[in-house]
Amino acid sequence: MSTTTLTPTPTDAAPAAPAAKLHDEGRIGLRNNLRHIGALVRRNLLQIKKDPESMFDALLMPVIFVLLFVYVFGGSVGGSMGGGRQEYLNYLIPGLMAMMGMNIAMAVGSGVNDDFRKGVMDRFRTMPIARSSVLIAKIVVELARMMTATLILLAMGFALGMELHGSVLGLIGAIALAAAFGAAIMWIFILLGLSMKTAQAVQGMGMIVMMPLQFGSSIFAPPTTMPGWLQTFTDYNPLSNLADAARALMMGTPVGNSVWLTLGWTVVITAAMAPLAVSKFRKKS
Repeated sequence: MSTTTLTPTPTDAAPAAPAAKLHDEGRIGLRNNLRHIGALVRRNLLQIKKDPESMFDALLMPVIFVLLFVYVFGGSVGGSMGGGRQEYLNYLIPGLMAMMGMNIAMAVGSGVNDDFRKGVMDRFRTMPIARSSVLIAKIVVELARMMTATLILLAMGFALGMELHGSVLGLIGAIALAAAFGAAIMWIFILLGLSMKTAQAVQGMGMIVMMPLQFGSSIFAPPTTMPGWLQTFTDYNPLSNLADAARALMMGTPVGNSVWLTLGWTVVITAAMAPLAVSKFRKKS
């Protein structure tokens, strides 16, 4: 009769080490993070392909704003600047480049909020990917939408007679500066999307933030005609700095401190908002 010998398990054996957290970004590594971001970007682009209507704001907003402001306000504002509608067109288009990022950014916050409501983000948080990769992928896709809107804006400007007095490198620099600042603003709206309960609340809060910044700036009219207190607000408004920088780069005029101020705002906003947004994404229930 055969005897089977069983090896007893020691009662004082140390318990098995807990499984490593799948979302530990330090363990995932840069290469895998980039791969995850690429996969999420592809997923977001496929969503746009399935829902082409989500591109309507990026495609139509530049056309509407250019036609509206040039033909409604161009004569009077351009005349006050010592020129006419043509002068105002050269002034307006670089300013609207600063505005594109704000309008596109609001859609990021609403989209993040909607994804949480549908449970999409909860599924992402159970996957072995870095938490930041989900949000960075959102920003990458929205930057692509912003660049689409910017190219349409420039095409409209040149079609109506805008003149580029600066160099092509200056134009590229203005586009890059607007993209960098737009990415920074998106972190603010992502945080809003993670903090507010509904997408409608995100849009409402976004309008409260956007309206004073956009109209209390040098985007649509020179601040010299504004009251003193509003000129002070305009001087410190980051959208004014971006509009002035883009205008100087495209028109070949001295940039002064506007480029450095815009870069400073971009760094400060990103450094402050990105960690808060990622932390809120991790903890949101």
